[in-house]
Amino acid sequence: MSSVQPVESNTPRKYQLFIDGQWVDAESGKTFTTPNPATGENLAEVSEADKADIDKAVSAARRAFEGKWSKMSARDRGRILYKLSKLIEEHSSELAALETADNGKPIKESTYVDLPQVAENFEYFAGWATKIEGETIPVPGQMFNYTLREPVGVCGQIIPWNFPLLMAAWKLAPALAAGNTVVLKPAEQTPVTAMELGKLIQEAGFPEGVVNIVPGYGETAGAALAAHPGIDKIAFTGSTEVGKLIARAAAENLTKVSLELGGKAPNIVFADADMDQAVNGAMMGIFFNQGQVCCAGSRLFVEEKIKGEFLDRLIEKASRINVGDPMDKGTHMGPQVSEEQLNRIKSYVDVAQKEGATMLAGGESPQLAGAFQKGYFFQPTIFSDVNNQMRVAQEEIFGPVVSVITFRDEDDLIRQANDTIYGLSAGIWTRDITRAHRFAKEIKAGVVWINTFNMFNAASPFGGYKQSGYGREMGKHALEMYTHVKSVWVDLSGRPIGWFGK
Repeated sequence: MSSVQPVESNTPRKYQLFIDGQWVDAESGKTFTTPNPATGENLAEVSEADKADIDKAVSAARRAFEGKWSKMSARDRGRILYKLSKLIEEHSSELAALETADNGKPIKESTYVDLPQVAENFEYFAGWATKIEGETIPVPGQMFNYTLREPVGVCGQIIPWNFPLLMAAWKLAPALAAGNTVVLKPAEQTPVTAMELGKLIQEAGFPEGVVNIVPGYGETAGAALAAHPGIDKIAFTGSTEVGKLIARAAAENLTKVSLELGGKAPNIVFADADMDQAVNGAMMGIFFNQGQVCCAGSRLFVEEKIKGEFLDRLIEKASRINVGDPMDKGTHMGPQVSEEQLNRIKSYVDVAQKEGATMLAGGESPQLAGAFQKGYFFQPTIFSDVNNQMRVAQEEIFGPVVSVITFRDEDDLIRQANDTIYGLSAGIWTRDITRAHRFAKEIKAGVVWINTFNMFNAASPFGGYKQSGYGREMGKHALEMYTHVKSVWVDLSGRPIGWFGK
């Protein structure tokens, strides 16, 4: 298979597994299809990996780890990663179009948000390859003590469907920079760009087996990867429910684990906030990527005294969101990723109404024409009169549904903001810098945005507290998940030690 295949026809594309540098069919011969969520039409037919294929991929990754990859200098590893980042930039238009076709996100987001960050992550960690260092420790006596920071080994990585290519970059880049090899399982809903990435990995010159890509279902391929005794580290991004299953499976082999899981972020608007900025921030917090974001600001806390004006502005702006063809540059929201996800969102809308929440906007699928009638679209939805104990305020919906909760007392606000099993992110909108920093400290979340939302950078760590997971993606902290620290002691005295020398 050659360079990235553009979106140019209605003929479904075909992908095999990428194992040991080769494109191969699944051992079982099985395949599965992935639809375009905007139309429901078949986008691709993909080989379906299961346990036998995972075994092959893990063996290939082990050979590569103990072979060519371990013998390659850190400088050369960095050069290959940098070359991959440049190849991604060269093919960014095709990759963005494929991401939109497979996931449903608007082409503007794929083009100007996802793809630049994908390239940036590989470029950033290319620079880290030569900077993963040990240290010397001033221990007592005539002893020399130093540390080595070494790669963990073979890493299993399971990525979600909401940011398919970007999540692959978040996982692959630090693992490879540290000298590990990888078996990557993309989500069955969105495998296409991961397979296209495999072509660029070949072109960049990675040795065979360093990266293996095995699309398949979570219950088979994912479960086999998490429980595999040949895996040294497992990384997973997805729901908290599945994250717990991953952790249990990995515990059987005491496999090193990192988890980036669900969220129910409090997005807090104080009365002194810049109203326009806060309304735009609330929109970005919940309607970006159709609300399919683990750090979405789905619990919108608004100070009581500005509730009326704020909601009026929010409803008016939400009414102007263009939901439709994700390939149209004028579209703000595309379809949800799948029919299953669409039905999940609809069920939560029903739950919210039964619990007594008031629906102010949305709540149903829009009426679209032509091919998009069969797409998985849903309107931006706003609920008010929500209390923090309702299911709609406690459970992750993963869609464009925001629950507005009003507050008066700051101490009670902190209590409510932290009253959740999750702790991934939070937003604070205020002109009071003292209050902003105080709340940033008090809120139990791994990422806090002040007067902004959904900001990310390859150099800045991302991860959660509580049941939002453990470990950090991006930044130097990501390298801690993909390295071991070895302590080395050297006796400089030449004398026997302890009572054995007497």
